[in-house]
Amino acid sequence: MNEGHEDIITVYDEEGLEKEFSVAGMFDMHEQSYALLKDENEVFVMRVEEEGDDQYLVKITDPDERASILEAYEIATEAEFGEES
Repeated sequence: MNEGHEDIITVYDEEGLEKEFSVAGMFDMHEQSYALLKDENEVFVMRVEEEGDDQYLVKITDPDERASILEAYEIATEAEFGEES
């Protein structure tokens, strides 16, 4: 197991500036894919959208949708870690 190893991705913001994030998790919910990205300060929830063979990360602006996704992710990870005990 590669503890401490996280995938790093580069994202371009609205101003075209590069930002690096580690991928904290990826999961599907309600037939939609999501990615949790983190930097030194915070965690971001992004929707993964596909166009042909390409994938794009889209910012979630609805606070209720973001909260629902984070809650589902927390429940899923708690269940996963609970099964390992």
